[in-house]
Amino acid sequence: MASPFDLTGHCALVTGGNSGIGLGMAKALAAAGADVAVWGTNEAKNAAAEAELRASGTKVVAVRCDVGDEQEVEAAFAATLEALGKVDSCFANAGVGGGAASFLEMSLGEWRRVMRVNAEGAFLTLRAAARHLVARGEGGSLVGVASIAAIEGAARGQHYAASKGGLISMMKAIAVELARNGITANTILPGWIDTPMTEGAFGNERFKDKVLPRIPHRRWGEPEDFGPAAVYLASPANRYTTGQTFVIDGGYSIF
Repeated sequence: MASPFDLTGHCALVTGGNSGIGLGMAKALAAAGADVAVWGTNEAKNAAAEAELRASGTKVVAVRCDVGDEQEVEAAFAATLEALGKVDSCFANAGVGGGAASFLEMSLGEWRRVMRVNAEGAFLTLRAAARHLVARGEGGSLVGVASIAAIEGAARGQHYAASKGGLISMMKAIAVELARNGITANTILPGWIDTPMTEGAFGNERFKDKVLPRIPHRRWGEPEDFGPAAVYLASPANRYTTGQTFVIDGGYSIF
């Protein structure tokens, strides 16, 4: 009997897959046998990620894409299909951080900057993938990468929290609507993870002194911590799990 986590013949798309959590998931998917497409806006990071992922021996393609641009998403998805032939799972992981001096001083422009990528970008990516999966008629997996900011109070980050909380709700709605098509839709909620997005916070000694003791595992999360969840959510083992949130934070949110 084949392992339920063997992804040979599977094609996965990971947006924001050229670094951080996205690359951590992409590496695990490729190691499990999947062909992988990564999208990112930084050409140099795309090339480096593509080279690293090819070491697994599977087919890999890196595509430049600004997920907040509808035309770029459609073009990138077409390029992905041309390279891989299909998409079986899609991880809407691309995102930007947000920090304002205060909620009172947050500008509409700053609000829209974050929502454009984190909310609209996820919508455009997932819609493209869903259309493809429904047309193929063979089921599939859609995954949104949110944040524990969606369920914890994040001062000065109301726009970021709103974008991630909305993603959870969107994934649940997708799960209900597309279940009849054999498509699952779930959300991953990372905690404090050591990635380029958190470099500023982790470089602040006062921040580290206050936050690290609140993590029962007593360490920051790493991109590789998300690989097993990605493989599970993409695999046949996940065919009856949908509309769920998977918190991966070392116990931070329960302590």
